[in-house]
Amino acid sequence: MTSTTTETHPELEAAFDRALATSATRTIDFDTLKFQTKAGDKFRRAQVRYIGSGATGNHEGDANIIPSDHFTFSNMILPSGCVGPEHTHHDVEEAFFVLEGEVEFTLHDVEDGTKTASRVLGRYDLLCVPAGVPRSLETVSEEDARICVIIGTQKPQLPTYPETSEMHGVTRD
Repeated sequence: MTSTTTETHPELEAAFDRALATSATRTIDFDTLKFQTKAGDKFRRAQVRYIGSGATGNHEGDANIIPSDHFTFSNMILPSGCVGPEHTHHDVEEAFFVLEGEVEFTLHDVEDGTKTASRVLGRYDLLCVPAGVPRSLETVSEEDARICVIIGTQKPQLPTYPETSEMHGVTRD
């Protein structure tokens, strides 16, 4: 058996540390989407940022986020009975990967948001929604849901809320 010695390289160590986001260093941020609770407490949800800030606003000053080059990666905490309102990302696809809980995802017709298709997804199920397609979600399990959210661009535009969304007309201020 041959023994090999490995050398630690400071540059590689530093690069590794810049690319690492441990669960112990993440923050559950219920404030970034707090404006949505103007439409009701059922819209309470949180973001846990890893890479970039997603489409929740400007978090560029957060040194705890790995800067995004091509996509964003975060977790959404959606408490039991809570809703991610109908919204549209016009510029980018969005993938949802359920880690915990059961979530009913609904896709809304682009022309008539009252026409919908829904599925309940559970642990390790994934839904990828194309750009321009309105979507909403609701935790239907008794346990809170944790959903990995990947948005396919470095800095997505803020989403819009169609007229059929309960969030239509609600502002961030």
